[in-house]
Amino acid sequence: MRPKADTPLDLLGRASFGRVADAIRYEGNAVRLLRDGTDAFPAQLAAIAAAKHFVLLENYILQDDPVGRSFADALVAAAARGVRCRVIYDWLGCTGRTPAGFWRSLRAAGIDVRVYNPPRWGHLLIWGNRDHRKLLCVDGELAVTGGLCLGQQWAGEPARGIPPWRDTAIEIRGPAAAGLIATFVDSWRASGGQLDESDLARRDPAAPGGDVALWVVPGRPDGMGLYRLEQLMAELVERSLWLSDAYFVATTGYVRALAGAARAGVDVRLLVPGVSNERVVQALSRAAYRPLLEAGVRVFEWNGPMMHAKTAVADGGWSRIGSSNSNLASWMSNRELDVVVGDAGLAEQMEAMYEQDLGNSTEIVLRAGRVRASAPGPRRAVRRASRLLAGAVGLGSSVGATLSRHRPLDASEARAIGAGGLSLLAIAALAVWVPALIAYPLALASFWVAAALLGRAWRLYRQDPEG
Repeated sequence: MRPKADTPLDLLGRASFGRVADAIRYEGNAVRLLRDGTDAFPAQLAAIAAAKHFVLLENYILQDDPVGRSFADALVAAAARGVRCRVIYDWLGCTGRTPAGFWRSLRAAGIDVRVYNPPRWGHLLIWGNRDHRKLLCVDGELAVTGGLCLGQQWAGEPARGIPPWRDTAIEIRGPAAAGLIATFVDSWRASGGQLDESDLARRDPAAPGGDVALWVVPGRPDGMGLYRLEQLMAELVERSLWLSDAYFVATTGYVRALAGAARAGVDVRLLVPGVSNERVVQALSRAAYRPLLEAGVRVFEWNGPMMHAKTAVADGGWSRIGSSNSNLASWMSNRELDVVVGDAGLAEQMEAMYEQDLGNSTEIVLRAGRVRASAPGPRRAVRRASRLLAGAVGLGSSVGATLSRHRPLDASEARAIGAGGLSLLAIAALAVWVPALIAYPLALASFWVAAALLGRAWRLYRQDPEG
């Protein structure tokens, strides 16, 4: 089903998504929206149980708990049937959650397991690059991707009255499912493995699963593809742009784009966690509320254990579902995976699900110039982000713009600039009165960077045949 009308966003999708976001277009797919682990986990486990040729599983977290072990058991059973199973997990995501014995048991069952970016001497400068993707691909016929990691939080504990973390995934059948093999192969190679995409190719082209066109957006370190796409969508959307985000710490440029859309009359909404597992990130997120609210963006906080979904639905015709949050880690340093779907039917489902979510959320408003929740009740008070954290949000943009004068500033950035100045003043005072507090961390950081640079230089020198 095509979008409802040829809007500017529709024309952009058909002509430019590939160039703007380094995205790949696939026609002839069938898609199914999956809400929470309640929908996603049974669908994924059933797909693994039905696998005939291969299973590719890539996830930031595969946790050693009942949910993680159910996936491990399904993979072991598939391997016993002769299905080739490959797993990629992220070192940082699984640290403290999944012991080494968990991976040893998978390898002992004949499953190929790779770990992404563990600490390595000489590679210290890229320790922050993470594999944040969530992908299951089975036989090149079916794929599931979205925001869900594989852990008990996403399933909840019904016996104890604990609901699952709120999250969204999408099941894909058709050519795009086969196309997602390439994104897995890319991550496998980045994890040090040798894998040829042709080894996983189907003997016959993937049959169309439906009539849905979608774009696969494979985020890579320094790629910035999704960031460019989100900026353009905010600029071109005409009627509505509804966003959900788990760790919203947007750049000033993206905040301006959302604010500009709202001022132009677009119904812009942002749904974020009310209680987050990352409290510092939540404080940074709340520091961006004021300029959004002043522009007319509606902001909602989820009244549940955690809002972890990363989605967008625009103009009743375009949907994005994936692993990327609106922050620099997702946009610049992580491996991420998102799909953009041009289908009015899916968009209608996304809007209905979003409105259902707002029924369990608290709207944040401006009252007497202050950011406040719309109604009293449990956990209704909205804590303002500290001045230091507000300064951190704008440090790279607002403070930089102040020093370089490369763009105009507005009143909404005054707090970030002032906080940045006070923070630097505090650092200067510490350097004068307690120099060791500055000197020792600076020396350690310099040693860290120097070791990484020298290690890299030595490896390059050894590659030189004239060396």
